[in-house]
Amino acid sequence: MFSLFAWFWIILGGLFEPVWVVSMKKSKNFTKPLWTIATIIFIVVSPYCLSLAMKEMPVGTAYAIWTGIGAVFTTIAGFVLYKEKIERKRVFFIFIIVVGVMGLTLAEGV
Repeated sequence: MFSLFAWFWIILGGLFEPVWVVSMKKSKNFTKPLWTIATIIFIVVSPYCLSLAMKEMPVGTAYAIWTGIGAVFTTIAGFVLYKEKIERKRVFFIFIIVVGVMGLTLAEGV
């Protein structure tokens, strides 16, 4: 079982994924300086958090959790901030991502 340290960093890093994605969209192709700076900061901070979690977690498991959190919350951000359509197919495949990450985590004995 991994420590709270590893879980804290992997979850935090995963939550920073949608932050840099949204800030990149708001940067309007990097023409808005403050949003561009935010993008750069979070695009560095997110993988740094991943690296801290990988001190205890296997690379594949850590990466799957990190990208899974990022994918789910980026999709949610798209729904909330940009009024993207909520379609059953998208929700189904987000569910598949969550199940896959949970399965991989359980297979690793986390």
